[in-house]
Amino acid sequence: MVEKQYIDIFTQYRKLIDENSAEGLNIYRDEALREFSQTGFPSKKLEDYHHTNVAKFFEKDYGLNLSQLGKDFNPYASHICDVPDLSTFLFFLVNDLFYNENIPVSKLPNGVYVGSIREFAKTHTDIFSKYYGKIADVKNNGVVAFNTMFVQDGFLVYVPKNVEIDKPLQLINLLQSSVDYLANRRILIIVEDGARLKLLACDHTVDSSNFLVTQVTEIFAGKNAKVDFYELEVNSEAVVRLTSTFVHQEASSNVMVNNVTLECGVTRNNYRVKLAGEHAEASVCGLVVAEKEQQVDNHAFLDHAVPNCTSTQLFKYILQDNAIGAFCGRILVEKDAQKTQAYQTNRNLCMSPQARMFSKPQLEIYADDVKCSHGLTTGQLDEDALFYLRSRGIGKQKAYDMLMQAFAAEVLQHIRVPSVRERLLELLEQRFKGEVSRCGNCLICK
Repeated sequence: MVEKQYIDIFTQYRKLIDENSAEGLNIYRDEALREFSQTGFPSKKLEDYHHTNVAKFFEKDYGLNLSQLGKDFNPYASHICDVPDLSTFLFFLVNDLFYNENIPVSKLPNGVYVGSIREFAKTHTDIFSKYYGKIADVKNNGVVAFNTMFVQDGFLVYVPKNVEIDKPLQLINLLQSSVDYLANRRILIIVEDGARLKLLACDHTVDSSNFLVTQVTEIFAGKNAKVDFYELEVNSEAVVRLTSTFVHQEASSNVMVNNVTLECGVTRNNYRVKLAGEHAEASVCGLVVAEKEQQVDNHAFLDHAVPNCTSTQLFKYILQDNAIGAFCGRILVEKDAQKTQAYQTNRNLCMSPQARMFSKPQLEIYADDVKCSHGLTTGQLDEDALFYLRSRGIGKQKAYDMLMQAFAAEVLQHIRVPSVRERLLELLEQRFKGEVSRCGNCLICK
């Protein structure tokens, strides 16, 4: 039983875990342990994990940095992002610890906090206790419970009422270790009433070791708040990435969650969004380009709890070689959520006979005055469109690349930072040419 070894590790090193964290995180560990002991890791026996056996990934022996030993390199010196017109406030997580040295002096608006989740828990206890762990439910969710047991640090953004950060934040998640490593990351985003935030999180692998990552993200959007959360995964094939993103929205808030996976090993992303205030708008989008033996599994659940809310789900997959894709999208319209508008779309291209795609769209509606729809297609490139391009003198591979880029572009159009959108289009073009994707002049990735 793989769970027992981690329960034993947690019990044996509980004091060390607590000492290298903060009380605000420590008080949740006992409940998480109880739930994890009962639930364990998800396996294929569960319907929602039929295509991704999470439990087996924890069977390998991984190192844990419970003593929080520092790294001997400065990511600010090795990562130079030259994306045209992309001016950001830049921060780093190295494995699962916030890198708080050599941070360039940045002028953030008064009252804004960006940095270590552990330090914020110590210095802003009232705010932290109001939000941390409130929507990341450990019940019946073994990976979230596991993360809550072991997490010691992470990344936190706090934007007070009516404050707008004038340029995007950029978080670089780096995986670096000379031995196989288990990282437990935590991200907490608090955007109060009327505030504005754009955050781009990029995942990169520095070393060739095997990595297992659990990541839990909580996003709180107050009344009239606007939050953009973009993720770009360019990891090695030796990375298993398990993420759970929880979103809570108040009235008239607008939240965009957009994930692009260009390189990975095995990725499982869970999204759970609750529209809790009237006239809230939510968009959850994903683009997957996978090849070889790569596997990407996205689950999105959007809960319309009140009337007059709008949501959009858009996920597209391009699968090559023996890649496996899975998508499960669920929309719940509760009894009193009249005037709901909810739209779900899943489009998939299988570029080889061996590629496999599994999709399960779901609508669960308990109100009668709604507009809801879902659409699903899985197939190959349009032969007529391919013939048209070939007849204009365009080579076969170039024609394939052009059609795949056109297919993927719809997801990227939902990105509301033009420089990020344009750069991702360039990365897609490189990806389809078989070139290694780069985010820019990044010495880490070279």
